[in-house]
Amino acid sequence: MKAVILVGGKGTRLYPLTCNTPKAMVPILNKPFLEHMICYLKKYDVLDIVLAMGYLPNSIKSYFGDGTEFGVKITYLVEEKPLGTGGALKNAEFLLNEPFFVFNGDVLTEIDLGDMVRLHRETNPRVTIALTPVDNPSLYGVVETDARNMVKRFVEKPGLHEATTNMINAGIYIIEPEILARIPASTFFMVERELFPPLLEEGQPISSYASDAYWIDIGTTEKYLKVHRDLLSREKLPSPCHGLDSHQYISIENSSGAYHEARIEGPVLVGKDCTLGKNVQIKGPAVLGERCEIGENAIVEGAIVWHDSKMGKSSMLKNCIIASNCHIGDDCRIPDGCIMGDNVAIGKGSRLTPQTKVWPGNYLYHS
Repeated sequence: MKAVILVGGKGTRLYPLTCNTPKAMVPILNKPFLEHMICYLKKYDVLDIVLAMGYLPNSIKSYFGDGTEFGVKITYLVEEKPLGTGGALKNAEFLLNEPFFVFNGDVLTEIDLGDMVRLHRETNPRVTIALTPVDNPSLYGVVETDARNMVKRFVEKPGLHEATTNMINAGIYIIEPEILARIPASTFFMVERELFPPLLEEGQPISSYASDAYWIDIGTTEKYLKVHRDLLSREKLPSPCHGLDSHQYISIENSSGAYHEARIEGPVLVGKDCTLGKNVQIKGPAVLGERCEIGENAIVEGAIVWHDSKMGKSSMLKNCIIASNCHIGDDCRIPDGCIMGDNVAIGKGSRLTPQTKVWPGNYLYHS
């Protein structure tokens, strides 16, 4: 089976991290998110992948090439304008002559695709939708099903006491190719609103595959932090691309210049060619990207730091996200919820307020 991965969006919920980086290339444990998805698909022998792209496609192409290095075949389709989930599939219609997978490009999961395929073949629907449970269904569109797992109704953001189920659309589908004829060409079109409900109204069968396997939408900065905490802390990780062994709570790449005086409390992942000064403290869950420099007496606690960023002496990062090529001066305090885009400089002695967001290329001095 082929898989179409929808990676065309701008990832605005992840701003300022995605101002210069497409969401598919945002690092998860120092590897692009899309690389984790590809590893996941390979576990189920889904090796023919179509990427529906729009925003900053060249960085994706230059990293993955034709897919050979990653053990898959990748076809790139670039949209001149946003086409929505349905428009993107219509754009790929000429490649899709058998049942195929569709994935939203911001979902990390352990859902069993082999079992989902088995169910699809047994029930023979037009579409099978993966479902996942959530604590508060009123924030989502829920999917009501019958005893045979066939979809009965889609309900958009029901009241907390009105919801009859807590199962929501997980953003993974198996679709029969003939229904793509119902999607207009070169038009913005959303399958969730404009295709699936009309199919139900006509009596066309839509099956559901419910799973309580690990599932997270990484599309917000809060969820981006959470997925790192989940992956670093879990005994079983969703992807063989995770970069940290399931029983290894401190991982420092061999070429990292980590001083013995540094104090590291796992789970922590330190990328290649990092330099840790004397008396540095790193408290997990935390990640340092490649070639980061952490000055002496600095503290990194619960933070995610991308590649080539530098942190001055006696500074502190706590529960924040620092993108690539950032420079944080000596004696700075970057507290909970702060997000920095690429190429940000923070002046010596700065004290940021929690939840501060700094856009790429800015210099900030805040006492």
